[in-house]
Amino acid sequence: MKKIGIVTSGGDAPGINAAIRAIVRTAYSMNMEVAGFQRGWEGVMSNDSRPLTPRSVGGILQLGGTILHTHRSPQFETKRGVRKAAKTLSHTKVEGLVVIGGDGSFRGACDLSKESNTLIVGVPATIDNDVYGTDETIGFDTAVNTALAEIDKIRDTAISHERTFIVEVMGRKRGFLALTAGLTSGAEIIIVPEIKTKMETVAQTMRENQKKGKRSSIIVKAEGAGDARTLAKEIKKRVGSEVRISVLGYAQRGGSPTARSRLLASLFGNKAVELLLKARGDKIVGLQNGQIATLDMEKSCSTTKPLDLNLLLLANVLAT
Repeated sequence: MKKIGIVTSGGDAPGINAAIRAIVRTAYSMNMEVAGFQRGWEGVMSNDSRPLTPRSVGGILQLGGTILHTHRSPQFETKRGVRKAAKTLSHTKVEGLVVIGGDGSFRGACDLSKESNTLIVGVPATIDNDVYGTDETIGFDTAVNTALAEIDKIRDTAISHERTFIVEVMGRKRGFLALTAGLTSGAEIIIVPEIKTKMETVAQTMRENQKKGKRSSIIVKAEGAGDARTLAKEIKKRVGSEVRISVLGYAQRGGSPTARSRLLASLFGNKAVELLLKARGDKIVGLQNGQIATLDMEKSCSTTKPLDLNLLLLANVLAT
């Protein structure tokens, strides 16, 4: 294999640049050229790329975001868009493509692999941590620590004013971030999209906490688990507690990646190139039981990663 490409697709996550760096420098150590496609699948379809070298990826290890930029592409979701991308890969003689992104990016990669002879390997990078086949994704640890730092600060104000705070973290469909941030911040209540939470259950938990002498509470809620304003009104009506809402927003996607996110990015990027060198495509790289592993991309795309409900039970026990 003489030439590979890299594309970063979907939402950004801290550590993507570290993965790009690892892929480029591993590839050059194996005498391969690297082309970086700009702005996600849009760049693949339009053949917008630039050469990446060990020197051009210097100084990016600590940077958040992606130097290749990313862009959501409705056109790529069509057969015509996928065929345009396949044509680009053939025309530019890219024999292997590393796709850095989440489950949506990998579904696009699965479609592309059916139209192209280019070998494709996925590197999971998303703060949602919802990719099946890996215990952890690049950027998840950083996002959790970003949320945790803010929740700790909000806790100070909650205690001082004897108030309840609803802290909304990212996660439209999945609650991995909310669960981990909630558990590690000692949140009294955690609300995730995977489990329907009854309003009366929340109210009862808060009443019981008040009986124990707790005069402040932190509720960590994933953005996809209902409306925070409605929740605040119901708590005020049923419990009488004064409630404030804090939405952490896109800050969770940015910032310098933690050592953990950089380590996973380096290991995943290196493994992805090794797979391509061995002519193994349609795979994703992941972390399973502490070891770097691979899984069929189709299997990853078609399987929902389960939320560890034992962590939610643990969070409830520790919050008493």
